[in-house]
Amino acid sequence: MTDLVVRRLLVDMEAPIARHWCGGDAFRTALFNALSMSFPVGEQFFIDSVRNGFKALPPELQVKYQADVQGFIGQEATHRRLHALYNEHLDKLGLKNEWGPRAQGRLKLLEGVEPRHWLAATAANEHFTAILADYMLACPEFLGDTDARLRTLWLWHSAEESEHKCVAFDLYRALGGNEEWRIKWMKRITTVFLADAVRQTVNNLRHDGTLWKWSTWKSAWTSLFGKQGLVRLTYKPWRQYFRADFHPLQLESELGPQWLAANAAQFIPVRG
Repeated sequence: MTDLVVRRLLVDMEAPIARHWCGGDAFRTALFNALSMSFPVGEQFFIDSVRNGFKALPPELQVKYQADVQGFIGQEATHRRLHALYNEHLDKLGLKNEWGPRAQGRLKLLEGVEPRHWLAATAANEHFTAILADYMLACPEFLGDTDARLRTLWLWHSAEESEHKCVAFDLYRALGGNEEWRIKWMKRITTVFLADAVRQTVNNLRHDGTLWKWSTWKSAWTSLFGKQGLVRLTYKPWRQYFRADFHPLQLESELGPQWLAANAAQFIPVRG
């Protein structure tokens, strides 16, 4: 694990977001907008999970993980804030965020549950975000080239997700979390995450009036299952999570550090 730097992204989130900001592609725009809708609730859950898991560690292990936990919380809090601003623009476009409130309701089921379950659920979600991040860093053309601001936002977010993908996983292990529950939570999160992503993307397209256009379905097929499709290229790393010897570092990539080094003018380090 490298030192986790908290960065202030230098993008203008006050300017309006275009209806089809992702290269004019209705499907990809709807998909990314759906993911953004989930982030404020999701990022707060991740922060709470890691913070509570850290508090449950014995003092000697708290010293070991303190810097990683602080960096993780700082990065996720920044992501939460920027995506909340992003989502305000989606509200103005008439898109209804059903994913966030639905996820918030489900989290009530975890109230009073021990920290290891929270961390297992967070580690599973972080694996999803990490493989999505690696995909976007490898295929930035997926984001289009018509909105440099949002392209930067998503790639910066991706680079930081790749940076801190081990934190929840390592805390789960440090607290004695077992493989059985780690894998059970991944199965649950896979079902819930994919169902929510599809449902919100479809809702976005319906509100946009593009759900039943041929161009939308053509883009969906190509974007997900084509030669460079999202599902096609992320299936293998998703499957690796179910291996008994899995650790996020096995999917280590230089793309995140390379993007941060090449785009240092896009952010200001706050601490790290």
